[in-house]
Amino acid sequence: QVHVVESGGGSVQAGGSLRLSCTASGLTFPINTMAWFRQAPGKERTFQERTLVGTVSWSGDNTYYVDTVKGRFAISRDNAKNTGYLQMNNLKPEDTAVYYCAVRDYQRNTYASPFDYNHWGQGTQVTVSS
Repeated sequence: QVHVVESGGGSVQAGGSLRLSCTASGLTFPINTMAWFRQAPGKERTFQERTLVGTVSWSGDNTYYVDTVKGRFAISRDNAKNTGYLQMNNLKPEDTAVYYCAVRDYQRNTYASPFDYNHWGQGTQVTVSS
């Protein structure tokens, strides 16, 4: 059984930093891509309303970030531990959201939709106060 477990959420003031971790276990096939999504408060908590923050490929050094976090967030990985990280710096109140880690163990040309991933963590709350 596949498990995707996130940790590291919390509350910080604007300008602060947090690091989220995501560990996947029980996979039959190697991770292809890990992504971070978020869902802001006030948004209907449906699967399709999760918005992409960034991705990291599990081979090579490819990362991708949406414009709103570029230069502030960094995604890295530790292949040996099947763990990825989302380092969030210079946090803003608008970054407040539930953050989800998503993993896929197959190749796919698209990456921005929640439907592009087949394994998900439970979500972790990040709250940024002004």
